[in-house]
Amino acid sequence: MNKTITAREAAAILGVSPATLYSYVSRGLLSSSSDSGVRAKRYAHDDVLRLAARRGDGKRAGHAVAAALSWGVPVLETRIAHVDGGRLYYRGTDACRMADQATLEQAATLLWQPWLGDGAAGSAQRPVTPATGSQDALFKAASSLAPLPRAMALLPLFATEEMEADPMALLRLTASLLLGTPASEQPLHQQAATAWGLGSAAADVLRAALVVLADHELNNSAFTVRCAASSGAALPLVLCAGLAALSGPEHGGHYALAKAVLLREAAAPGSAAVTAMTPGFGHPLYPDGDIRAAYLMARLQAHDGPACAPYAALAARAGATPRAQPSSDFALAALELVLGLPDGATLALLAMARTAGWIAHALEQRADGRQMIRPRARYVGEFGGAS
Repeated sequence: MNKTITAREAAAILGVSPATLYSYVSRGLLSSSSDSGVRAKRYAHDDVLRLAARRGDGKRAGHAVAAALSWGVPVLETRIAHVDGGRLYYRGTDACRMADQATLEQAATLLWQPWLGDGAAGSAQRPVTPATGSQDALFKAASSLAPLPRAMALLPLFATEEMEADPMALLRLTASLLLGTPASEQPLHQQAATAWGLGSAAADVLRAALVVLADHELNNSAFTVRCAASSGAALPLVLCAGLAALSGPEHGGHYALAKAVLLREAAAPGSAAVTAMTPGFGHPLYPDGDIRAAYLMARLQAHDGPACAPYAALAARAGATPRAQPSSDFALAALELVLGLPDGATLALLAMARTAGWIAHALEQRADGRQMIRPRARYVGEFGGAS
């Protein structure tokens, strides 16, 4: 989300001349920046892709539509979530307002309802154990892994008909694997708070974060999940695909980059330079600011104003820079620092939240009834062969 490209690369993606590219800048359709001591202008890759998506359509060939794959086409219909007017909605319900009171389990029930009906809430939590005692050794071996790799290592052991029939049990199981604790009947935010030694007030902040982060349209991991689900893969294995995508530095890893910025700011207030390309700042779907970040920062300030103060000051300073307002990655990093969580804990929290959304995407994709997701490729390599 923070990559920059040259004018030549930007013009090639848009399919225009350099003169036309510069006219886009002068008309306010695109912004440019320059590195210190370098005259050549650079352009935010996401801004160029977004402009290409607006200019192109699904019938148009060439670089514009190829680039728009990132922030434009293809477009898949969904009944799960959408961003409109700077707000995030879950099946028509404002996600932030829902986060005021709801649990992740309740958000999941709403997201799954079109495909599970009244059974969306699932059964009460029951013990989940591997099929044979010999797998205990695998659990012990995986205990030293980080949360996402641990869940990916152990979820395939539960690719059973029972888990296919009870998504709520699967959500709870995945949460327990991410936390490295036994599954229990406690609400998931309380399980996380117990695992990290937090009190009830901090647990309520975790609850709100889990709800507001449960889904976010067709991001990288959600699209990956839909591709896996379209092949007919078992739900636990579909979740492994989502976790793998989330684990990448260009997806869930953005929070760690944002955390480094926040730590620098806390050590030297006012030192962090903020642009739309700084990790944790700017989101193409929220030109006026990521509502999830604003919501979570308000919750953190209400919970512990002094601890949140340096990050709130940085957020306020960033708010004056167009397209550089804090993103959810910023809020996740701030949450980890303000609550004093173990390093990487909020990535596990994000994975827990997204599991609810991923299951919804898998259910919707399965119900679609059409072929698996299979875009065509446009070959641009060399031709040759034996004579």
